Amino acid sequence: MNKEKRAMNKDRRALLYLLFALCYLLFAAFPLFSQTADRLETLLQQDHVSYKDTALLVLEAAGHLDAEKQTSADDAYNIAIQRGWLPKNTEANNATRLNGLSLLVLQAFDINGGAFFSLFKNPHYAYRAMVYRGIIQGRSDPQMLVSGDLLLYTVNKAMEREQR
Repeated sequence: MNKEKRAMNKDRRALLYLLFALCYLLFAAFPLFSQTADRLETLLQQDHVSYKDTALLVLEAAGHLDAEKQTSADDAYNIAIQRGWLPKNTEANNATRLNGLSLLVLQAFDINGGAFFSLFKNPHYAYRAMVYRGIIQGRSDPQMLVSGDLLLYTVNKAMEREQR
């Protein structure tokens, strides 16, 4: 009988440890979800998104940033500039243009941009490739400023294309 009681107590203790560990993991993850949701909500409210915010979202979505490290927008912008994924002479706080977004998305998601893009790797041919591939749809202009909802829509289309 004593052995049975010890075995039951041991099982209860193991169950309590498991329950505590699950609760800890569950509550530790909440701040990460709320940060992401807050950031997306902020992006959706913006009429013009900066290049640094654009770089952060695109590089995270494409898997080029470590999700555990919480990389800042400035760091993401610097990574994109170093890799040559943004147009020359862009500033981190400048409003993103559609052709600049196209250049970043094509290269971050490793989407084939066609012959002219392969030769010149410039925003003009990146924009044309994104239109041809159906990632950019509707009335648009390469010099158009990117809003938060257009940024999210474009990244979503690129991710959808990547999963095929």
